[in-house]
This record gives sequence, C-alpha cells and structure tokens, in this order.
Amino acid sequence: MENIVLIGMPGSGKSTLGVLLAKAVGYSFVDTDLIISRMAGKPLQKILDDDGLDAFLELEEKVGQELDCDFTVVATGGSMVMSDMAMQNLKSHGKVIYIDVPLDEIKHRVTNITTRGIAFRKGDTLDDVYRERTPLYEKYADITVKFSDGTIENTVEKIVNKLKE
Repeated sequence: MENIVLIGMPGSGKSTLGVLLAKAVGYSFVDTDLIISRMAGKPLQKILDDDGLDAFLELEEKVGQELDCDFTVVATGGSMVMSDMAMQNLKSHGKVIYIDVPLDEIKHRVTNITTRGIAFRKGDTLDDVYRERTPLYEKYADITVKFSDGTIENTVEKIVNKLKE
C-alpha cells in the first residue's frame, strides 16, 4: 500500500495520531516538522525567528517535494498545504487525510502560537490561518476525518475504516 499523509491545522493532532496510526497499520512514521528542524539544525520557531517565514516555507516545500518513503504515515506541518509542488509529490505517493478539527478546539489546544513554530504572517491570528488554510486542506484531501469529542483512538479507528472503504 501507499503512504498515508496527514494534513490539518497546527494542534489538530497529526503527530500524535500519526504514531498511533502507524502502529495500527504496521507502517513507519515520519514527521516533516522534525525533518525540517534537523535539516536547519534548530527548532521550528528558531527558524521562523532567525530566517523568516519565507525561508521556513521554502525549507518545508523542499522537504515535501523530496520526501521519498513507502508504507509510511507522514505527519506534515500545518503549512505544507501552502506548497502545491510539495502536496503533488505527497499525493502521488499516498492517500492524503485531512484531520478536520473545529477552530474552537484548535484555539483550546494551541495556546502558544508565537512560540510553537507555526508558520504565519506577522499580525495574523489563528482565525486568519484557519480561514486561509481550510480550503487548501479540503482541496488536497482524499479523505476527511472529523475529529469530534471522541478519543484519539476513536479517530485512528475512523481513519483505518475510511482507508478500507
């Protein structure tokens, strides 16, 4: 089978879900944020602070374009969808699953927007990021899984069931 690529807002649980999903389907797991951080030799927020948003997005695009793996659950950074070239590569090697979490829940989970390593323009709020990216998540998704009040395990089960359909 192909890769499983998770997309969604920062705080939607892609990394946590990705590890559990990989275990559930017997795949490897990779988090593109960790690859970016390793390539740059510093945490995501430090890349944004030192090098700026454009440099961060270029590095993220490069990782998305060059990622080459099989039978892997890939947790992408929330801004990966801002690169069509990166998303086309990821889609060509797997199913893209949008983890759809309501904005209110994202706001509850993400309380450290200025230190978490989230790629956004100066002056933007989480609302702005959500409005900008939601159409992109919907555009690239092969499958959408709504995260409701269930547990992470329930969400993993939903994803596995949708992949079988």
